[in-house]
Amino acid sequence: MKIGDVRRVSVTERTDRAATPGCSLAKWLAVPLAACSLCLAAGCRPAQPTSSVPSGSPSATSRFLLQDATRDSGIAYRHTDGSSGQRYIVESVSSGLATFDFDGDRRIDIYFPNGNPLRGTKGETTATQSLCRNEGDFRFRDVSRQAGIDVACYGLGVTAGDYDADGFQDLYLSNYGANVLYRNNGDGTFSNTTAQAGVGRGDLAGAGVSMLDVDKDGDLDLYVSNYVDFTYENHVARSIDGVPSYAGPRNYRPVPDNLFRNNGDGTFTDISRESGIGLVAGTGMGIVSADYDNDDDTDVFVCNDSFRNFFFRNDGTGRFEEVAAVIGSAYNYLGDENASMGVDCADYNHDGRLDFYMTDYGGELPILYENAGDGFLNDVTRRARAGAGLLPHVKWGCGFADFDNDGNDDIYVACGHLDDNVGLRTDATAYRVPNVLLAGDRDGTFHDVSAEAGDGMRATYSSRGAAFDDLDNDGTVDAVVLNSREAPTVLRNAASNGNHWIEIVLHGTSMNRDGVGAHVRVTALGVSQLKEVHSGRGYQGHFGTRLHFGLGTATRLDRLEVRWLGGSTESFENIPVDRLVPVVQGQGIQ
Repeated sequence: MKIGDVRRVSVTERTDRAATPGCSLAKWLAVPLAACSLCLAAGCRPAQPTSSVPSGSPSATSRFLLQDATRDSGIAYRHTDGSSGQRYIVESVSSGLATFDFDGDRRIDIYFPNGNPLRGTKGETTATQSLCRNEGDFRFRDVSRQAGIDVACYGLGVTAGDYDADGFQDLYLSNYGANVLYRNNGDGTFSNTTAQAGVGRGDLAGAGVSMLDVDKDGDLDLYVSNYVDFTYENHVARSIDGVPSYAGPRNYRPVPDNLFRNNGDGTFTDISRESGIGLVAGTGMGIVSADYDNDDDTDVFVCNDSFRNFFFRNDGTGRFEEVAAVIGSAYNYLGDENASMGVDCADYNHDGRLDFYMTDYGGELPILYENAGDGFLNDVTRRARAGAGLLPHVKWGCGFADFDNDGNDDIYVACGHLDDNVGLRTDATAYRVPNVLLAGDRDGTFHDVSAEAGDGMRATYSSRGAAFDDLDNDGTVDAVVLNSREAPTVLRNAASNGNHWIEIVLHGTSMNRDGVGAHVRVTALGVSQLKEVHSGRGYQGHFGTRLHFGLGTATRLDRLEVRWLGGSTESFENIPVDRLVPVVQGQGIQ
């Protein structure tokens, strides 16, 4: 959050004062929009905070149709950040969310964390988390109380994964205060096993979390990123040009992250320092764990807010070296630190390597890090036009997903300022702005299709977390967005373009039950696509355990290859499409 970046606050103030409708960077540079080379390379469009997406229906030739299905979804959840008027830093970063199948009925459910009243809040009742069971046909029912997770805590991040290998995904909540591990009992209920498992943590401000198998022993371990050491006593009050504003992470002490090794008996051991994770301190936000160098072990990308990012490279035994500055992911192409928020990865250019997309603060382009295949990541944002329409806004949740099933991953970005009074000092952006959808093209570039992608893209909120899954099992990827201080947005993908698809769900036997860390390649009509199973991604959230591949006009899958974590590989040929395909390790397609 650049407002809190002490070294750059004067630049932020100049940008705010000079800004008029249009690109804030172009205005600060005192050049017309057409002359701003950064804007041209990014495909920047003028900011229109309250209604940047035109009204009207998508054209008949539109590849995208995301409909706002919130009103009829039955979801009554409403987010709170416990706002007290004091502008505590944790208010601004709440929170991510998770989509996962908690009851094994092959329908994707939704879990919404929530905040709670902070010191000084008046007239606000205690809020609880919300678990919304998917009833089918885009209807959801809140089962939090029955499930035993209608608790009051200050939620910031969440992930899902089957840590005890019983066939049901469990939940880990990252909070301001004590974190919580919920074991899924398999009967629709959860039990708080935090103390028994030994994965509690001090009263810090939490962030993104991930389950991963760091040593390939078949058990899911737990990576817990931490934001800052914030307390009521060390709260920093700030203002810009006399306008109250949230302080940023540089006003607080950065803290190391935690890594817990799964002992295989329901307990964990804190190996933060011996693994190398706890040797450096940062300001963690979103994270994703992924095998970026195809060496059959899992590495970790950590977004640090207003600090250099971390990239922990695994040596294969669960020991990590922080190499972000070496491989190119610590900074942007100018060598600047970013106010990094969320991160996702995918093989967007079909070269067999995972690339990374990262969101950040207003006045910064999001970053597309292309995997060069030689251990390095290159910022190709301008070349790929992966920042189109996004420069003025604060950017949070993000995800790669093939919304039109054409075989090319698109990018969805959730936007919204953290200061509800930002309009008092600038008109380059706003607290509530529409989110952005970037369509992926075959040439490895992106273009902004928000205006033609349906009424769901006209929803105007201050969004935070976003999750992407096929909620109605119709073969298209839908979206759920958590909006700060308001109801969420549920987007139903109603595109009907005749393109085909396949969804793969893995069940490990010798490796972890969810198949986390496995690489899946599908080949159809000569085009190969790679995806990996993750636990924890985007902005402090979780989605996509079930892998979705758009196949365009292909009517058969020529080849499906699964590289399980640990080296074993299975392949299958001539597979029918437009269906969910379960693959059990060592037992084939079920």
